[in-house]
Amino acid sequence: MWELIGRVAVAFVLVKVGWSIVKGLYGSFLAAALGLNIDVKKMGKWAVVTGATDGIGKAFAFHLARRGINIVLVSRTPYKLQNVAAELSSKYNVETKIIDVDFTSTSIYERITKELEGLEIGILINNVGMSYDYPEYLTDIPDGNAMCQRLINCNILSLTMMSRIVLPGMVERRKGLIINLASLSATIPAPFLAIYAATKSYVESLSESMAIEYKSKGITVQCILPGFVVSNMSKIKRPSLMAPTPTAYVSSTLRTTGVEKRTGGYALHKLQIYVVELAAQYLPGFVLSNIVYGQLKWMRDRALKKKQEPKAQ
Repeated sequence: MWELIGRVAVAFVLVKVGWSIVKGLYGSFLAAALGLNIDVKKMGKWAVVTGATDGIGKAFAFHLARRGINIVLVSRTPYKLQNVAAELSSKYNVETKIIDVDFTSTSIYERITKELEGLEIGILINNVGMSYDYPEYLTDIPDGNAMCQRLINCNILSLTMMSRIVLPGMVERRKGLIINLASLSATIPAPFLAIYAATKSYVESLSESMAIEYKSKGITVQCILPGFVVSNMSKIKRPSLMAPTPTAYVSSTLRTTGVEKRTGGYALHKLQIYVVELAAQYLPGFVLSNIVYGQLKWMRDRALKKKQEPKAQ
């Protein structure tokens, strides 16, 4: 009997793994090849991209502009916004608009609402976000109270308010696309990045609820959970198999839009999420937690050592 139970259990896991692989291949490659993903050009004349001057946000802006969509670039630094807007206009002959605001502030949304008034916004990319300078204990974060507030404002308040601003127009036209950026860290406990991981869990939860609320109104809400990507935030400068360029990541992700509501976007990031969630399901909880704890503590200790080196000299 126990042998039979063991065989059934192994077969169940293998079937589950196999089905997940099939779904992953379908979402990443087959659906787009069959034209089942969303045609972004049909969503509306304008796309709004937050955090649009670097990394994934900038890559989204360029990808959408290449499809002939006008772009509203929303970010903090005016000269960076002007440079990106000029490049988009000259390269793809699209209209651009820039809004220079700091998403760590709470007083910016009335101005954003006025700036977006009258535009046919079909796409919103809620990309803006921030993390710690380095992994740290909750009570030891430098300038901790202010940093916590900035993190919450930038990672939680921003996509909540931006969604509220653009959704009425999408509902009226009965079409639209909202892509919210969470993180791989939203899928597991992340000691030493506790607030960052918690804010990204909020992104995932809000996205899931919004997707259900607005599906009947013709609006697609997708949550993407990237792992490491070449960017200023990750401090990774060279692409690798597991850390693609922002352009490669966005191109891969948009193949899944309209097919997968929650996705790693990039095929190997999807595999990372699957392995993590499989481990969380079938291994004792402390195993995964200890692995993450060890990795992030090593990163913390290394960062602190680097900070102390100039002082020692």
